[in-house]
Amino acid sequence: FGSSHLPDLGVNTPRKVKAQPVLFWQTRAAMVLCELMSSAPSSFLATWATISFLTLLSVVFFSGSVFWVYYVRPSYEKWQYKINPKFPTPQDVRLEIKQTLKGIVAAAFAPSLSLYLSQQGMSQAYCGVGERGWGYLAVSFLVTWVLADFFEFAYHYLGHSVTAMWSVHKHHHRFYNPSPFSVIADEPPDQVIRALPMAIFPLIAPVNMDMLFLQFGVFFYAYGVYLHWGYELERLDAHHPWINTSYQHYAHHALSIMNKPYH
Repeated sequence: FGSSHLPDLGVNTPRKVKAQPVLFWQTRAAMVLCELMSSAPSSFLATWATISFLTLLSVVFFSGSVFWVYYVRPSYEKWQYKINPKFPTPQDVRLEIKQTLKGIVAAAFAPSLSLYLSQQGMSQAYCGVGERGWGYLAVSFLVTWVLADFFEFAYHYLGHSVTAMWSVHKHHHRFYNPSPFSVIADEPPDQVIRALPMAIFPLIAPVNMDMLFLQFGVFFYAYGVYLHWGYELERLDAHHPWINTSYQHYAHHALSIMNKPYH
C-alpha cells in the first residue's frame, strides 16, 4: 500500500519532516483532577459539566495548537509533507468543530458517571498511589491501555460491519480530509460508547482515576491528534506494518465504507 496507489485522493508522497514535540503541560492538571472532584458537590450534572469543560480545554490545547501551526500558519516547508496537498475547506472545519463540541459532552458522560459512582461509594475507583503502590499503578496502566485499545478496535470494526452502527459512524467519515479538530467529531452515541471503559474498569477492579483520566485525556487523545494531523512524521514509516500512522488513518477516512474498514 502506498501513496502511488491513491492518485484520485490527491495525496502527497510522504517525505521526511522535522518531528514536532508533543507538549504535556496538562499532566499536572490530570494528576489532581480526582482530588478536586472528591470535594465537589455530589451532583452528577455538576460533575458532568466540570468534566466537559476540562475535556474542552484538552481539545483546545492539543487540537487547537496543532491546527494553528499547520493549518492557520502553514509554510511551504511544512506543506510539502502534508498527505493531501489540499486543505479542508473552512466549512468542513466549522462542521468538525460543531461535531467535536457534541462529542465532548458525550465523551464526558462515562468519566463523570465513574466519578459520581466513586463519590457514592459504588465503584472501586481510588485517588493517589495509596496502599497498592506504584507497581500496581504501572501494571493497571498497561492492562487498561491494552483493554481500552482492544475495545476501541472492536467497536470501530463493528462500526464498519454492522449496518445500524455504520449509520452512526459514517458521519465521522464525512471528513475525508480531516484536520486535528476531527479526532472526536462523531455523533454522540459513538463517543458515549468509546468512553465507556472509563466507567466500566473501576466497577471491575481498583483503578486510579488520575491515571485513567491521564490515559484517555492525554495519551489517547494526543495520539488521535497525530492520526488526524494530516502530515507525516520524520522517523516513522508512513507504511509501518504494525503502528497505525497518520497516512494510514488518512487513507481510512478517505476510502473506508461499510464492510471495508481499510486500515
